[in-house]
Amino acid sequence: MVSLTFPDSSKRDFEPGVTGADVAASIAISLAKKAVAVKLDGELRDLADPIETDCAIEIVTRDDADALGLIRHDAAHVMAEAVQSLFPGTQVTIGPIIEDGFYYDFARDEPFTPEDFEAIEAKMAEIIKADQPFTKEVWDRDKAKRHFTEQGETYKVELIDAIPEDDEIRVYSQGDWLDLCRGPHMTSTGKIGSAFKLLKIAGAYWRGDSNNPMLQRIYATAWANDQDLKAHLERLEEAEKRDHRRLAREMDLFHFQEEAPGSVFWHDKGWTLFQALINYMRRRQAAAGFAEVNSPDMLDRELWERSGHWEKFRENMFISQTPDERVFCCKPMNCPGHIQIFKHGLKSYRDLPVKIAEFGKVHRYEPSGALHGLLRVRHFTQDDAHIFCSEDQVTEECVKVNDLLLSIYRDFGFEDVIIKFADRPPKRVGADDVWDRSEAALKTAVEAAGCEYELNPGEGAFYGPKLEYVLRDAIGRDWQCGTVQVDLNMPERLDAFYIGPDGEKHIPVMIHRAIFGSLERFAGILIEHYAGHLPLWLSPTQVMVTTIVSEADGYAGEVRDALIRAGLRADIDLRNEKINYKVREHSVAKMPVMFVVGKREAEEKSVSIRRLGSKDQKVLGLDEAIALLVDEALPPDLREAASGRQAA
Repeated sequence: MVSLTFPDSSKRDFEPGVTGADVAASIAISLAKKAVAVKLDGELRDLADPIETDCAIEIVTRDDADALGLIRHDAAHVMAEAVQSLFPGTQVTIGPIIEDGFYYDFARDEPFTPEDFEAIEAKMAEIIKADQPFTKEVWDRDKAKRHFTEQGETYKVELIDAIPEDDEIRVYSQGDWLDLCRGPHMTSTGKIGSAFKLLKIAGAYWRGDSNNPMLQRIYATAWANDQDLKAHLERLEEAEKRDHRRLAREMDLFHFQEEAPGSVFWHDKGWTLFQALINYMRRRQAAAGFAEVNSPDMLDRELWERSGHWEKFRENMFISQTPDERVFCCKPMNCPGHIQIFKHGLKSYRDLPVKIAEFGKVHRYEPSGALHGLLRVRHFTQDDAHIFCSEDQVTEECVKVNDLLLSIYRDFGFEDVIIKFADRPPKRVGADDVWDRSEAALKTAVEAAGCEYELNPGEGAFYGPKLEYVLRDAIGRDWQCGTVQVDLNMPERLDAFYIGPDGEKHIPVMIHRAIFGSLERFAGILIEHYAGHLPLWLSPTQVMVTTIVSEADGYAGEVRDALIRAGLRADIDLRNEKINYKVREHSVAKMPVMFVVGKREAEEKSVSIRRLGSKDQKVLGLDEAIALLVDEALPPDLREAASGRQAA
């Protein structure tokens, strides 16, 4: 007999080979009708899979959160069948689920167009209505290769060759159509429902390698019901309006070009925003006791081998060989360089904690198809910091860092922050007992900070567990930004030590800390969060002085100079254009404040103030208007410091 433990902790015995469908039917006929899959020891499985050993069991219905991924997975198979039915000769490659949807990559000589979507969606609806059961078979390798070769599916044959010899070759059928797939699936196509939508077409290299053929990727989404689909499409529409790449063109912030894929060409306005982020973080870090350092961009391969990066991260590293045959790597992370700085000069336990920070330029290879504006680049800047401390200092230091992160996020308008605890990944360095200590220390710290957290199993860094800080933006999207990691591995691998009170060498704990994470990415998130309407203290140009008539040009120059003397970032528009045209143009460029001046303002030494997004105007004396903006443009940390001084 096999003993099955249910979510309420009750147990029941069944004959070996019982299926999830059998178990559901033994509980209630209504549950059997609603069941679409089963979870065995937390792993999603097909409802028809035989159960041979004792385990925890949970019946999954279509209404459960776990079913959403299955809906999308099944919809991907149905989309592939629909495409091959409508466009004979098309090869299917891979079709995974992704956040909020799924995609499938197709090999076809002729390009798909958005006009094809209506026919594909209609065919998908037809397949779903047929309610064909999903059936799994395990094939031997030769049979699978022979079948897909006969069908002309060369990419599937290549995928089969990549499957380890001891893994099963699983094939799922829906009616007469079948696909190579690990599964699981729901019970039939009819369970997918009608809440799906094809979204866009993109190019994608086979296996993400630019040396391979270019495929056509169709992105789509699927939801449990029509209401959720409608809400998602509305979010996409709003996200399109907020797309930082479009706003960057309107605001003249940056651009990309093919000569430097994944690297940003910052324009003067964008670089001003970037520097505002750095200056803010520099002040906050200094106040928290971090000393700013700088480490080399390229380091010898031997150091990366000792750190563990060469083994675990080499495929993401840019490598260069010099004429004397030394191999150097552009740093993908700052950690090894910071250990070298810590090691320079003997350290005592009295020196701990040692806190160093760097705005370090790092380079990581990302496939061309994964690059996405500022949000996914190959060359970026980390607000990276490391704390070298003793084990009994870990909790206190992690609590301080946690408080610093949450305070900084609030300053940027992010009040809704989710903390995730990511433990040891399958691909890692270090012994299990070292990981036990690291995970216990980090968990103690987040609990001591009084913060709730979610588990993110297996997603820690290869050298240590981490806390991930996920920000929720104005339209409900989640962005993982900051991290805090406890590392007992890398300091030992790179021979870092301090002299303890016993006079002996001790290995320090290394706490890795990033708050923005990537400054480029954080800038992109901010632009989208605020839809380009950045707070005044972050706006590249804070005030645009613009004239109604040319007779006011001289006074406009005086106004601009007075703004600059007051520490505000100001520019001037003296073009011989109608004022409504100028206002409209600067509004599109998301100019937060305009000072409009004409003959009257010049005579009265006043300005007419127009705010972005408001049709109202306010006329103030020049000195009063500047004083108002100087106060508003003060960064949050300086405002708080000024308030503290006034209170004292």
